[in-house]
Amino acid sequence: MARLAFVVIAPFADWEPALLAAGARDDFGDEVTWWSPGGQPTPSMGGMTVQIHGAVEDLTPDKADALVLVGSATWMTPQAPELSDLLRRAVDAGLVVAGICGATVALAKAGLLDGRAHTSNDLEFLKAQAPSYRGASHYRDVPHAVRDGRLVTAAGTAPVTFATEILGLLHPEAPDMVAAFKVFAREHGAA
Repeated sequence: MARLAFVVIAPFADWEPALLAAGARDDFGDEVTWWSPGGQPTPSMGGMTVQIHGAVEDLTPDKADALVLVGSATWMTPQAPELSDLLRRAVDAGLVVAGICGATVALAKAGLLDGRAHTSNDLEFLKAQAPSYRGASHYRDVPHAVRDGRLVTAAGTAPVTFATEILGLLHPEAPDMVAAFKVFAREHGAA
């Protein structure tokens, strides 16, 4: 059993963590917890409010095996929580650290993308949102999630490969089960 800690800020993109959270919990028996600034209930873009287990300010690497940041337009504002220290400590502790969509900005601000292969919504987006970002030569302009070691990044349009990359890292003993999740992207191949 793995422990996944999802960090959400309002209004979060509800489609981005859905497959990963459900698959981790129901198919793998993993523990899924939700964290937000101040431990406040957090609404999604679609109007759902997630049940929060704790304040992100109290989250420490020993409480999870994976730290997953979910996208929100708020990551690009001064209201975004400053998570650089937590993210660097999570990487140092060997956790899977992942960010999708706007949450990749937090990874860039923490310096975690400067020397690792990664993706996001767009290279210019990362440069504009994280002025300290120095990882342009490692940026991959691809439609799927990118994994480099235990770091996973994705555009907001890639929640399926985001889920499979993270589950693959957490459950290397079950590659067939992880690969089965790719069925959720079949419709895109037909488009």
